[in-house]
Amino acid sequence: MGCGDDGGGTATDSGPGTVDAADNDVDGAIGGGIDATVGANDASIPSGFTSLIQRAWTVPAGTEIYRCTRVTVQQDVYISTFRALSPVGTHHTVLSVNPSPSQPDGDYNCSAGDIEHSMLFASGVGTDDLAFPTGVAIRVRAGQQLDLNLHLYNVSDAPISGTSGTAVKTLLAAEVQQEAENVFGGQYLIFLQNMPGVEQNITGGCTFSQDATVITLWPHMHQLGRKIKVTHEASGGDNVLLDQAFDFNEQLNYDIAPVQVQAGERLKVDCTYMNNTGSTVTFGDSSSQEMCFVGIYRYPATNQGVFDCVESSL
Repeated sequence: MGCGDDGGGTATDSGPGTVDAADNDVDGAIGGGIDATVGANDASIPSGFTSLIQRAWTVPAGTEIYRCTRVTVQQDVYISTFRALSPVGTHHTVLSVNPSPSQPDGDYNCSAGDIEHSMLFASGVGTDDLAFPTGVAIRVRAGQQLDLNLHLYNVSDAPISGTSGTAVKTLLAAEVQQEAENVFGGQYLIFLQNMPGVEQNITGGCTFSQDATVITLWPHMHQLGRKIKVTHEASGGDNVLLDQAFDFNEQLNYDIAPVQVQAGERLKVDCTYMNNTGSTVTFGDSSSQEMCFVGIYRYPATNQGVFDCVESSL
């Protein structure tokens, strides 16, 4: 999502996960299965979910770092529900997939820009479960490589450790009617002056390259974000899909009634902020910087890349 700080935390290595083709179950990325609990600051995996990918980490006091891990999938997996495993210290997670992997599986130190071609799921503070409508799933193909990017932020005066990742529910191939994907719409060009008590607006969007059905929206801003609005600019007139106050500590997914978006039509994204920090704030991955994005879950999958329709460029 931009440029990040590698930092200097101590990483703890974990083994890769696998997929069992016989029943479409996903085995735990670090040996955890259903209801597994891995450590004191780890998110336990609830009944009905299985671990798709996880990474253990340690962050020194007052440090912001990125840590990643890769897992190659052995058999096709159809994911119908995602759950973020985000213990204290997890700023956000980004789960992406590389269709043609060239790097080995396992843990590595990374930056914010280490994200693969297609995004499967993203979470921030307080993100809830993402469950697709009946018959809709995101497909990960055998031989593709999952990449989990963790943005970790320790604001305390002592080191913290934990394990972050993604748990899922899956469907059998015969149960899948539509294959979905996640793309980001929004704007990179952010310049917020220090104007206490005054709202400032940034506008971006995503223009669709082919017809698609939108089913879920996931707004993502940082601590100055106050409101986000998503409007479908259709040939027959504008239709507001989401107009919602934004809370950095409760970054929720919003299911919407399925919306048909035609090729060439745009989802306009309006982000509203209030900057009382005492300085100008621009785009960036840190909590002290800002973003204006909405994750758009839609089908059919176009595989065009997660940031390909974000307006402007870095």
